[in-house]
Amino acid sequence: MGKDLADTFPQAKAVFDEVDEALGEKLTSIMWDGPEEDLTLTMNTQPALMAVSLAVFRVLQAEAGLDLAKHAKFVAGHSLGEYSALCAAGSLDITTTAKLLRLRGEAMQRAVPAGKGAMAATLGLANDKVAEAADAAAKETGEPVGVANDNANGQVVISGSKAGVDRACELAKEAGAKRAMPLAVSAPFHSALMQPAADEMAEALKDVAIAAPTVPVVANVRAVAVSDPELIRTLLVEQVTGKVRWLESVVYMRDQGVEELVECGSGKVLTGLTKWIDKSIKGQTINSADAVRALVEAGL
Repeated sequence: MGKDLADTFPQAKAVFDEVDEALGEKLTSIMWDGPEEDLTLTMNTQPALMAVSLAVFRVLQAEAGLDLAKHAKFVAGHSLGEYSALCAAGSLDITTTAKLLRLRGEAMQRAVPAGKGAMAATLGLANDKVAEAADAAAKETGEPVGVANDNANGQVVISGSKAGVDRACELAKEAGAKRAMPLAVSAPFHSALMQPAADEMAEALKDVAIAAPTVPVVANVRAVAVSDPELIRTLLVEQVTGKVRWLESVVYMRDQGVEELVECGSGKVLTGLTKWIDKSIKGQTINSADAVRALVEAGL
């Protein structure tokens, strides 16, 4: 996760060093040397993913002359990625972002006892039908369950109590879903069960300095662009229990004239979702030193 960037570009190394200092520990040691079970703890995964995204972003600024105000209409991020987007756009600094994501991960882990919550991905069933299955499961079981992410047409994640999610998966399959499979996650993210974590984040964000972003941020829970710092603060709290409206966010950006999305950070999940949502939108992933060099050579 980002080691080749740190070894190649001083701007990337500076980001990783700042995150380590903010957290008071060598998160980079876990990112680069493991053990994997420590890295996959959400308290580590969240700041680690942000660090890689911001490292890529800072390198693109230095090496490719990236200027958000000139080259981008919006920034956006999926779930914790919204914090990365806000940091890139100057609403939050790296130190604050790292500390908030560490707290967010810890709060989410504390919110629900192990084994009580679950998440599952459904494939091949219309998004509204998945929502109907989740609602029906909640009524049948008396347990909270609902849509957590509308990632793309026919790819929806549900979240809530284990009993509720299990029943929703059964109902989704009966309705025609090709697959409804449990996800290996540590907590039922973006569900009503996360309310204790939302309360913790509300307290943590209360006095955090949030600046207006350089370019508007497309907020997960609204799927529209926002720039007002106080609204951003409110939506970051709502995001903990609210649905990540990613499909709607990409469609919104497309309808506002966006023709290309560039994913900065580890992995290429969002680029894949972009192709699934609308093949007319060009998507590319920048997640390595080689990818940075290729973009620099091609020009922004």
